[in-house]
Amino acid sequence: MAEDWTDSENDLIVSDYFAMLSAEDVGAPYNKAEHNRQLQRRIDRSRSSIEFKHRNISAVLQGLGETRIEGYKPAFNIQTSLEDAVARWLATHPEWTGRTSMAQRSAAGFAEPQSLWVGPPPTLSNEPPPKELNETLRIAQKFDVAGRDERNRALGRSGEERVLAHECANLTRAGRRDLAEKVRWVSQEEGDGLGYDIASFGADGRERLIEVKTTNGWERTPFHISRNELAVAEERRHEWLLFRLWNFSREPKAFELHPPLDAHVSLTATTFQASFQ
Repeated sequence: MAEDWTDSENDLIVSDYFAMLSAEDVGAPYNKAEHNRQLQRRIDRSRSSIEFKHRNISAVLQGLGETRIEGYKPAFNIQTSLEDAVARWLATHPEWTGRTSMAQRSAAGFAEPQSLWVGPPPTLSNEPPPKELNETLRIAQKFDVAGRDERNRALGRSGEERVLAHECANLTRAGRRDLAEKVRWVSQEEGDGLGYDIASFGADGRERLIEVKTTNGWERTPFHISRNELAVAEERRHEWLLFRLWNFSREPKAFELHPPLDAHVSLTATTFQASFQ
């Protein structure tokens, strides 16, 4: 039985993984086989062991709601020490989460706003095997990925801005420029207290009150939703919707959730109000 990887070995391979991921993120070429050979010389592990560990790192990043190398499909049964090594790398490289995303760079090249790809939401029929899903969600909970995304103001603002452009583009394409000109970014104009971020319209003139939730991760990355947002969703269930943006830093994709939300997701209380008696 192979010995567990040490912290120093994990740190080396995580650093190597992010070197490749950084190149992929900006469209620069790199050679996975050469990276593997270099690591073999430094840590005395086999080619297959190194490749599988790279796939383990992809699984950790999926759980963390981060982008991963496309060519390394997530592999599970992950050492806790590897999860911690990835978290250490991210903690010492805060510029990674604040980088300009590929999505933003691409959008800047268009003179006109572009529509987003909007597909079906996750369902029981298309979820991963239970063991893989549970391990991914365990990592997300361990590192509070939902809270991290919620606190990332730059990510949230960029996501809302992208959805605003999407709504205007759709209405203009449908011949409703009159409605496109009335779409409002209410979270910027009036603050976060309304329970939605964007006031838009369907092509038939029906109101669309859109709460935007954005992640760089995969479609099943958990997210936070406030008590106020849930209340507005219930009060205005025919107009309100949650617009989930995922894979945002690469090629943004989206799906919509309509009330009642508990028909789509499990709602878990994460905070409690404490009052003095």
